Formats: sequence, structure tokens, C-alpha cells
Amino acid sequence: MALRRALHFVFKVGDRGKTATFYRDVLGMKILRHEEFEEGCKATCNGPYDGKWSKTMVGFGPEDDHFVAELTYNYGVGEYHLGNDFLGLTLQSSQAVSNAKRVGWPLTEVGEGLYLAEAPGGYRFYLLDKEQPANDPVQKVCLAVSDLQRSTHYWTALLGMKLMEKNEEKKTVLMGFKDTQCKLELHDVGGTVDHGTAFGRIAFSCPREQDGHEICFVGDEAFRQLSMVDPKGNALLDKAMAEDKSDEWFAKHNRQKAAA
Repeated sequence: MALRRALHFVFKVGDRGKTATFYRDVLGMKILRHEEFEEGCKATCNGPYDGKWSKTMVGFGPEDDHFVAELTYNYGVGEYHLGNDFLGLTLQSSQAVSNAKRVGWPLTEVGEGLYLAEAPGGYRFYLLDKEQPANDPVQKVCLAVSDLQRSTHYWTALLGMKLMEKNEEKKTVLMGFKDTQCKLELHDVGGTVDHGTAFGRIAFSCPREQDGHEICFVGDEAFRQLSMVDPKGNALLDKAMAEDKSDEWFAKHNRQKAAA
């Protein structure tokens, strides 16, 4: 049965070598898949860049049942300006703490058995010094919001997440679908959320319960940019059709196009 769950968070990285060391040798994650692209993503998967880029998925296990990280690398960009939108990812792994100490990766103790480690680029990871659970070690992802009440309603209403904890003093709420899955924590920063140039995105999966229809959630602002009318659209279609010689090729070889 398909489940609603948090899938991954996208991080923009400027140094793939140091980044790979952190995720593999410190956190203990595995490289799940890697893709190279010659041109920018039309849906701005790699941000507002149009050059060569790559995407690497890393995690403690398969994407089917683990929350993972998507590392986006633009070949022409060496560093990004961090905002305050991503506030940290918390994972439970005494092995990660041990790895960090072994390789000399800086750790700061911020609570009893809780350590802060920064990934290259300044992304914050909180390591809980306890035995790594059999399921997903990633406990939660914390994002900044400017209005906690409105944001809580948005996330619970849109995705059907359950409100699990609320801390008035810290101005945070914790929500999720199941206790055994990665959860989403929202923290009211009392002002504007700045996404910087390193802005990332969190991805969720939703079951196709409505007769198998696929549903695509798109941010309105990004959609308006993507969907602008192209005055050259008609000419581009005619050009593409004129250059499509597939019918001639199949006719020449006395074959029919396959039915999908």
C-alpha cells in the first residue's frame, strides 16, 4: 500500500569532494544513484542555472523507505549564500558521532548526547549519540516559517500530516505521518524567511488513491515563470515537425511505429 511520507531534501553543493566525504565517511550514508546533465533543468531542479550539473542521491537505505538527501552540483558554482530557510536535519547514529571524531570532523555538543556537525556549505546536521535504529536513522528536518499557526494549518491540511508536538516556548511544532518516518519540524523565526542562493526544497510522496490519477503540486510563483507564453512556440512546433523524419524512416524500412 502506498504511503504518504517525506522523501528527501535538496541541498546545493559547491564542493563535491568534501561533500562526499561528509555524507559517506562521517554520516555513513551510501550513494544511491548519480546522474549528470549537460543542460539546466527546465523546472529549476538545480536552481536558476542553465549549465552542466549533476544530481546525487545519498541515504542510509533505499529511497523506498528512507529519507535521503539530494545533492545538486552546478559545475560553474563554487559556493552559495545560505539563508535561514533550512534549520537542520537530525539523525540518530552513534556511529556517525564516532566517525566524525575519528576523521577529525568538527563537532559541537549542543545538548546531552546531541552534537552539531556542519556539512560543507554550512548545512546543519544534529547527531544524536544513540545506537542507529533498524529503520531510518533520520529523525526530522527543521524548516523556518514566518507564521507558525498559518504554516501548521497549511502543512496539515495540504498533506494530511498529524501534529505530534507543539512547543510554545521554542515556537516549534513537530508533525509527520508515522512515528517511524522522518518528521517535519517548523520553527517560527519571527520574521522573513530568507532562502539565500542555496535554497532547497523538501519532497513528499502521496498515494495515487484517486483512480490512479497523477497529481503534481507546483509552487504558484515558480509555475508562473515556467508557464509564460512563448511567442516563438508556434514556429518551434512547426520546425520540430518539419525536422521529424521518423515517418519517412519507418516507411522506408517497411515498419510501423510501436504502440505504447
